[in-house]
Amino acid sequence: MVAKVLVFAGSARRDSLNKKLAQLAADAARQAGAEVTLIDLNDYPMPIYHGDEEAATGIPDNGRKLKALFKAHHALIIASPENNSSIPSLLKNVIDWLSRPDGAESGMVPFKDKTALLLAASPGPFGGVRGLNHLRDSISRLGVLIWPDMMTVGNADTSFTADGAFVDGKQQVRLVKLTASLVQLVNGRVSV
Repeated sequence: MVAKVLVFAGSARRDSLNKKLAQLAADAARQAGAEVTLIDLNDYPMPIYHGDEEAATGIPDNGRKLKALFKAHHALIIASPENNSSIPSLLKNVIDWLSRPDGAESGMVPFKDKTALLLAASPGPFGGVRGLNHLRDSISRLGVLIWPDMMTVGNADTSFTADGAFVDGKQQVRLVKLTASLVQLVNGRVSV
């Protein structure tokens, strides 16, 4: 069985640096032999999580669609911006909705047995590492195995060419190695 990898950025911005990073990661995972689904969270709008709204109307249709996508994949590659040293609100909202129980199904199911590679691109010198640490804590508590090496791209506003490639080839080599290692691990797990 081939590893199925879901790739997305935790950003809604059209020209997001993290969307560029997610695209490069998706390409690298495909080259490593994975079956890749690259999504844009803009295609799955949901209201801000609110317990009263959940009680009144249940999980939004787009929340159910995202749950199904998560469940259909073995691994996640998430490229997340950092907002105020933490997880961006869009990504936090997705996690909050997806982690809600749905009928008799536990909210942990979409995250169960997943392995995730966390990436970040930021115009700042630290590359979004503080936000990734919060993201790591949040989704690992939901049962996601986090790949131990995260990749951050600092000064990312000057790190990509006009067509979305890395300016520095060393960053591309690092991303290719990380995604290949993730795919190899997941392929070993799904073929057992």
